[in-house]
Amino acid sequence: MQVVADLHLHSKYSRAVSKDMVLPIMAQMASKKGLDLLTTGDFTHPLWLREAKENLKEIEEGIYSLKQTANRLQTTAESSSRKAESKNETRFILSVEVSSIYSQDKKVRRVHSLLFAPNIETAEKINKELFKRGANLTSDGRPIVGLNPQNLLEIILSVDKSCFLIPCHVWTPWFSLYGSMSGFDSIDECFGELSDQIFAVETGLSSDPSMNWRIKELENRSIVSFSDAHSPMKMGREATVFVRKDGNSKSEARNPSFNYDDIRRALMQDSKAKLKIGYTIEFYPEEGKYHYTGHRNCNVSQSPDETKKKGTVCPVCKKPLTVGVMHRVEELAESPEDFESKPNSSGLIWNLDPRKLHPPFVKLVPLNEIIAEVIESPVGSPKVARIFGDLVEKFDSEMNALLKTSISEIEKVSGADIASAINKVRIGDLFIQPGYDGEYGIVKISKRKDVADVSKNIDLQNQLGLDI
Repeated sequence: MQVVADLHLHSKYSRAVSKDMVLPIMAQMASKKGLDLLTTGDFTHPLWLREAKENLKEIEEGIYSLKQTANRLQTTAESSSRKAESKNETRFILSVEVSSIYSQDKKVRRVHSLLFAPNIETAEKINKELFKRGANLTSDGRPIVGLNPQNLLEIILSVDKSCFLIPCHVWTPWFSLYGSMSGFDSIDECFGELSDQIFAVETGLSSDPSMNWRIKELENRSIVSFSDAHSPMKMGREATVFVRKDGNSKSEARNPSFNYDDIRRALMQDSKAKLKIGYTIEFYPEEGKYHYTGHRNCNVSQSPDETKKKGTVCPVCKKPLTVGVMHRVEELAESPEDFESKPNSSGLIWNLDPRKLHPPFVKLVPLNEIIAEVIESPVGSPKVARIFGDLVEKFDSEMNALLKTSISEIEKVSGADIASAINKVRIGDLFIQPGYDGEYGIVKISKRKDVADVSKNIDLQNQLGLDI
């Protein structure tokens, strides 16, 4: 059993978000991508919450599915086709990203937080409490409030003790817990006496788990990754995979039974939890918009080593540089970067924590982006969509094609060039140019021949107890 979860998404009611971010389309795309659990996102927006109430039905405590899906499953419960009907069922959990902008210690702070609620009724109560405090909940699905994150956490816990808060994209310079431009140096500084209630942080696109492993206060906290997607195709570019703690990966294979509290306890690393985090799926952090320090108007980009030598003033215009995620990690880290990379039998590189404090992770490039580069066609073109659809139809999901399917089988469907490109992504044979100051980085398929050393392959499926 595994639950592939993407718990940071936005609806059509958030700014700069696709009109296609509606529940039925999100569920349909989740099926294609191999995502089992999504967040609704944006539960503070009254129109979106109304849509959630109209379209969703609670199937486990705090876990929802589309009403049409739930009804279909109920009517086919005794049918031999039930397995086929249910294999693509997408489940939802309630959350919202909130932007806190406030002043503390004579500095403007901008911190984003993910709030989770155990049911729609609790979400409605949270909205009432925020409205009482002057929050404008109708202008944006990701509301801006003058409350600090500690206040937010106090509010949601006063409504229901099973609510929880995850600081999101914690290294983004302008809007995060550790952000170089408006954040803090520690969780304690931000959350005060409620710091012990912060049991997970989200990496964000510009950092990966190994960077976060270097922060001492995160040693005993969960490090999760989600997509922060603004369109359906971007869903799953980062995800967190939950597995059974008892290691029974085959049980309830496609539609595992779990509820809101199972997810919460897994994130808490509760000893009595049914689930645990098995691994995370990562965007290449260099492709994130703030990986390196720099100034995009002057085309200045600096690595941490260069920043240590040259400082944080733009050599061209003499204005301050935007300090990137890598440099900020270096500032707060208490240990050097340390991780082990090992390929499994499919050549997929797994990155492991040598101290065994955290689960492993893999880095991927979205399938449609791989296809687009190989065939030299726009990522949104019909030609890319057709090949993407062929691979998904044959191998059940994008995740299966990227993580599990043999390269020889992929070649039969899409040809040698695309199969080779997927293999290069698995083994990390890529050209990478880090992003900086709001400019996305570049991750391209390398032109070099495959360099995987198959003699070093190990069977991580058995070693880690993961269904991959």
